[in-house]
Amino acid sequence: MHSALEQLYALPAASRGPDTAMALVTPAWDRVVDAQPELAAEFDPDVRAALLEEARALLSGYYRLEDPTRFDPQSCEQRVEVELSDGTLLRGFVDRIDVAPTGELRVVDYKTGKAPPAARELAEFKAMFQMKFYAVALLRSRDVMPARLRLLYLADGQVLDYTPDLDELLRFEKTLMAIWRAIQSAGATGDFRPHPSKLCNWCAHRQHCPEFGGTPPAYPGWPEKLDDGDPDATLQAPEEPAA
Repeated sequence: MHSALEQLYALPAASRGPDTAMALVTPAWDRVVDAQPELAAEFDPDVRAALLEEARALLSGYYRLEDPTRFDPQSCEQRVEVELSDGTLLRGFVDRIDVAPTGELRVVDYKTGKAPPAARELAEFKAMFQMKFYAVALLRSRDVMPARLRLLYLADGQVLDYTPDLDELLRFEKTLMAIWRAIQSAGATGDFRPHPSKLCNWCAHRQHCPEFGGTPPAYPGWPEKLDDGDPDATLQAPEEPAA
């Protein structure tokens, strides 16, 4: 779905109608399989057809939220990478960046799911963490304060807009630095503690988790190369809300 939207916005605005978007779904899947051939064997034809139909349904829902023929984004699936003042490296891919003629920056992220009503506040908090991550990265890499952070929930047609302020992003930047220091400390000691949640039901590592009576494998240690100056030592934005 993300790939289809990226390709849609590469087309002239007038040709970005719903039928065009639907036609981009199968080629998008083909590109994924070309890059990862092993995926072809993991989905039988019925499952593959169901997944592609679900992607088309999400794209159809997208047209209820925005009209892609009326504007041109500055970029789609934009890689952002920046080093903060303490050496923390931020890296991520922003679904879409819009820039108004007057220079205001809008950061947009597509969410393919929907949060249950009872958990929506928590889900939105986690999703907005991701968006503030992008906002800090763009602030430091472009020296431009994002005017709006927008989440588009395609499954239930909801839009969440948020306007950050500079002091808030500066505080959040310090939070990201602290998170990276905590990761480095945990990496050196091997002290990674479980944080159980409802998502544990889908975890592929439950049999190794102490919360479920498992024993983690021997910790291989923190690679020496992952110091502050190594490009692989990065704090990356989650593509979906983190557990």
